Amino acid sequence: MMLDRLRDSGFEVEFTNHAQAIMLHDFPDLIDELEGALLNISLPMTEIIGGGGGEAKMTQRLRRGLAALQWSKHNFEMKKIVDGVPKESVSHEIDHVRRADSGTVALEIEWNNKDPFFDRDLENFKRLHAEGAISIGGIITRGSEMQATMRSRVEKFATDRGIDSFDGLEEFGAGSPTGPQRRQIEADIARGADFATAWSRKFVADKFGQATTHWAKLQDRVARGVGNPCPLILIGLSPSIIDMSA
Repeated sequence: MMLDRLRDSGFEVEFTNHAQAIMLHDFPDLIDELEGALLNISLPMTEIIGGGGGEAKMTQRLRRGLAALQWSKHNFEMKKIVDGVPKESVSHEIDHVRRADSGTVALEIEWNNKDPFFDRDLENFKRLHAEGAISIGGIITRGSEMQATMRSRVEKFATDRGIDSFDGLEEFGAGSPTGPQRRQIEADIARGADFATAWSRKFVADKFGQATTHWAKLQDRVARGVGNPCPLILIGLSPSIIDMSA
């Protein structure tokens, strides 16, 4: 199957509206480019717990890898002109656009954002496809297994590294929890949880909660028809990219 190396590595892959046939026949070279870029990424656990504001380092590395393959940022601008007079102008910025002789593929990476960003991406793809500006839209986000096991992986990292206090978090750049976060962690510890369990539970709930971008939230929108009829490639990141030793 197409992108079978990704599937073998635990990635989730789904196509809608004949996107698989379009990619296979019109963009065969881009399949290898996309697959290679994703198989080459690594996500150290220290980046997961130590990431602050701004774009994640893993996302930056993936963006650089795609950009090197000419998957570049592009701002699509559509204008309505009546008798030579501009009446309306709408722009859609897409993070990664790959052009080929047979058409154009647009791609967004939503590693960890607020889930309404999925609506924005899918509606942008819908409009651009309707205007003939793109052939296919794609979204990369956290896969279901990564989402489901994130808390246990963070807890294991904390346990293996002997993080048993708030002071111990600073060594790994996790930062100090806010007052309300600290009180909830302390309350869990008072009820019998150890520090790694109490902290990882609160940390993951706040940083990678259900209201963020992950596979289930993307699937919900696609099932409702958001973005239709634009052909889509949906890719869920595998937990295999997480490096627990780094």
